[in-house]
Amino acid sequence: MNHTNPWKSYREVATQTASRGQLVLMLFDGALRFLDRALTGFAKEDPAEFNQTISNNIIRAQDIISELNRSLNLEAGGELAVHLRRVYDYLDYRLMQSNLKKEASGIKEAIERLTVLRDAWATMLATQTPVALPPSTRLELTAA
Repeated sequence: MNHTNPWKSYREVATQTASRGQLVLMLFDGALRFLDRALTGFAKEDPAEFNQTISNNIIRAQDIISELNRSLNLEAGGELAVHLRRVYDYLDYRLMQSNLKKEASGIKEAIERLTVLRDAWATMLATQTPVALPPSTRLELTAA
């Protein structure tokens, strides 16, 4: 009997069918979700649960930020990509410090800065004009 999680199946299909721009937006959303979860750890009374909730969720958010950082094309992105790399490196540092010291300030700062980037990215996607591809290109894209 197959007991697949419908939410997991939905996420898999969504990531497989999303455009590159939508995937970046999903990464921002995921990082923000993990950082929100990390903040809930500060309310935990059990020391193990406190540490695990904060640490595990910060690490997941850092993994996503690292992926965003690795995906930057510094040649094509020019000055913007260089600035984004600095922002991602800074956020990774702040989150590392927050995790080591178990302080919420770096998490909150990361949430604020990532929210600005996420909202700017979402606005860009929403105002982007779809590019019409020639039929032969569409076939190549769907065959891959």
